[in-house]
Amino acid sequence: MACTLLMAAGSALAQPLDEVLARWDRDEHPDLRSVLVMRDGAIVAERYYNGETADTLHDIRSAGKSITALLAGAAVDRGKLSADGRIDHYWPAAKGTALEGVTLDQVLTMRSGLAAFDEDPASPGNEDKMDDAADPVAFTLATPAETTPGARYRYNSMTAYIAGITVEQATGADLETFARSTLFEPLGIQHWQWLRDTANHPKGQGNLLLRTRDLAKIGQMVLDNGMYQGHRVLSAEWIQAALAPRVTIGDHDRYADHYGYFWYRKTERIGSREIVVHFASGNGGNKIYVIPALKSVVVVTSSAYGKGYGQRRSASILQAILENQP
Repeated sequence: MACTLLMAAGSALAQPLDEVLARWDRDEHPDLRSVLVMRDGAIVAERYYNGETADTLHDIRSAGKSITALLAGAAVDRGKLSADGRIDHYWPAAKGTALEGVTLDQVLTMRSGLAAFDEDPASPGNEDKMDDAADPVAFTLATPAETTPGARYRYNSMTAYIAGITVEQATGADLETFARSTLFEPLGIQHWQWLRDTANHPKGQGNLLLRTRDLAKIGQMVLDNGMYQGHRVLSAEWIQAALAPRVTIGDHDRYADHYGYFWYRKTERIGSREIVVHFASGNGGNKIYVIPALKSVVVVTSSAYGKGYGQRRSASILQAILENQP
């Protein structure tokens, strides 16, 4: 099985992590793509599987939602948006729809009240229906309300799409163009691909393709409260707001305890230790794990789309890495 391994010279963690990551060379499912571990801002382990290389662009699916939340923060930092602001204030076409009165905070926490639930194919705002719509913008604006905004968490891609459109409306810039100037260029990210819908909007709900090392840069910036290599990219206030445990979701999601602004949070128990992990998560097991107590970032890319074992495998990889941290 083709793979490569790059590690920081002299790192005390190198050999244990080498052994840890090598376990998945023999994984029965040939769709794991990469695992990268950073500690104290340096790569301490990096392994590629099944033909993936450091230069491969990988579709991280819904982990892109977490990046959309960072872009919303960039707009907030520039005075273009407010977490308490109403969507219809920034997006006039939302007036008179079920989105009228819904706030950005409610959108970023999956509590918009819309009848949109990705786990139910019959839901009016189900992701597959939105993707199949000839005009996804009109489809979104026509989606009815199901509950009072803020009352209930319902995982759906429509709200992340709404967040992306709202950033565009508030800033007057295409979402990808805005991402280039406010996030990608400051992080030194030069290569990416962002799939667009039939209305030519970048999919704020996902389908963003990035390199593993560039995903790690995003994780490192989040770990460092918006700083990257001595330069401020996003405000610390927004990073803290995005990671805050705003909604309890443990009853709905076995892999997370809380939800923030399109970012998840879980307390991992490793022996007698409790370690808080914040993470972006995408279909198939794509992850950006941010672990403040260990000053670490772990990236997993996987093409196990639609396969339950993809999420289980990423959780197992994280667990093994945490067990080998000092």
